Amino acid sequence: MASNMKKKTERVAERREKRPHAVAKYIRVSPYKVRTVLALIRGKDYKEAKAILDYSVNGSALAVKKVLMSAAANAENNMGMDRNDLYVAECFADGGTMLKRMQPVSKGRGHAILKRTSHITVILDVKKLEGEV
Repeated sequence: MASNMKKKTERVAERREKRPHAVAKYIRVSPYKVRTVLALIRGKDYKEAKAILDYSVNGSALAVKKVLMSAAANAENNMGMDRNDLYVAECFADGGTMLKRMQPVSKGRGHAILKRTSHITVILDVKKLEGEV
């Protein structure tokens, strides 16, 4: 039994993300709306992505900016990387749980309203130089 647990922990450690990342869960914005903001910063440098989010009028930009800054802080403090060398390698928004509400309508009926939540993930990586392989 113990040997199976050791093997399982080894497999989990192999699959674990090695790049700096951050996740924000249960953010009260629809994932559809968050994905439009994430498309703006995908593949950009850290500084450029932060500037885009600073001046974005989309409501979910603040939540995405917090996740981006958290991922950069994780890279700096936990992995000893420099913020200036980072870029947004991957970013995605998955759907979280939905808050279910009812809207009363005629004849005693009710229509369901689904208030959606998002799980926002930002993964950073170090920029590769032109001569580097």
